[in-house]
Amino acid sequence: MADLKERLLPLKPASAINLRESVVNRPTASGRHAFQGVDVVEVKKRGQGLKSWIRVDTSGNSQVIEVDKFTMMRRCDLPARDLRLLDPVFVYPSTILGREKAIVVNLEQIRCIITADEVLLLNSLDKYVLQYVIDLQRRLTTTGGGEVGDVGEVWQSDHSEMNQRRGSRNFENLYSNTSPDYLPFEFRALEVALEAACTFLDTQAAELEIEAYPLLDELTSKISTLNLERVRRLKSRLVALTRRVQKVRDEIEQLMDDDGDMAEMYLTEKKRRMELSFYGDQSMLGYRSVDGASISAPVTPVSSPPDSRRLEKSLSMARSRHESMRSSESNTENIEELEMLLEAYFVVIDSTLNKLTSLKEYIDDTEDFINIQLDNVRNQLIQFELLLTTATFVVAIFGVVAGVFGMNFEIPFFDVPSAFQWVLIITGVCGVCIFSAFVWFFKYRRLMPL
Repeated sequence: MADLKERLLPLKPASAINLRESVVNRPTASGRHAFQGVDVVEVKKRGQGLKSWIRVDTSGNSQVIEVDKFTMMRRCDLPARDLRLLDPVFVYPSTILGREKAIVVNLEQIRCIITADEVLLLNSLDKYVLQYVIDLQRRLTTTGGGEVGDVGEVWQSDHSEMNQRRGSRNFENLYSNTSPDYLPFEFRALEVALEAACTFLDTQAAELEIEAYPLLDELTSKISTLNLERVRRLKSRLVALTRRVQKVRDEIEQLMDDDGDMAEMYLTEKKRRMELSFYGDQSMLGYRSVDGASISAPVTPVSSPPDSRRLEKSLSMARSRHESMRSSESNTENIEELEMLLEAYFVVIDSTLNKLTSLKEYIDDTEDFINIQLDNVRNQLIQFELLLTTATFVVAIFGVVAGVFGMNFEIPFFDVPSAFQWVLIITGVCGVCIFSAFVWFFKYRRLMPL
């Protein structure tokens, strides 16, 4: 990890200047310079500053380059809004976008641009970004390098078998129908990104589970303000993590449901078809024009131009029909490959979501249990208050009796020596009877447990 950090440190100013000069002075296909007449200093003044990117090619070699936003847009044929998804300043939900020449991936800490020839990540010393680079290099060196010859032999043997069974298939079709173990470069890079995101989210879910279950068990045994506050924070983290996992799951599911988006993400196949069509057009032009004359049709003063145009039109229609049939067959099979890849990680992220859902249900059950306990305590307090109120009513009877006998009047009962004792006994017996009657009534109406 330390060696990789040293290799991925930003370039020195001199190397950065040389790289800018090489990018600016590089001629395009038309022979003109890509940025002829554009001042790089003025571009930086307009907000198009250079950013450091980590580039990983198909061989697993990594390097740090400094490219401005406009150059990156032209290099990957991306609009500016797609590059904003990769800006760490902004917080965007997880997104996977398939474009004409690139795949824009924004999955948790992994934010990269995947093309048919390279992977570009914003340069960062974050451990997840460095781990992604290491895993991608390991994946590329494992499937390439010393095993290329073996893979070629397998393809050649399969090619011979396929030619015996299907005479219409050629080597390009066989090359595009690779097995899932030898996916195209962009699919392997996408797989590493999905694996890193799913592993990161699953690790966070596991850590949350380890912390949550003991805390919830402690809360059920002892309800306190501190434990309730800890559970509240835990539930907030759970809701945020569930939202992130749900977004990744929805993004993968949306890709699996749209065959067009999956076909758009097969960059190697599109690049190969463009190269084949380019070389096919060049060979067709060489075949048709030899010293400015057509050799595929009879040359007559009247019928030669219409026949040549008709022949060119028919050849173009046949070639486009053949290309469309071949691309539709290969796209169907490539969609199946990508669909299986996405389905595998859909199962992983769905399992993580199920863990979080189970944890949320456990929290809800704990909350229900706590509410039941609190309701039980509240009912006990109400019952005690009811008994206390009844006892207060019985004691008030003694006050009524004392008030009656405290009146200023004379009766013969006051002259009896044991009158006071009889008053206390009769009043106490009446109070006990009244209290017992109230308690029986409460039990009869099921206001108190039997």
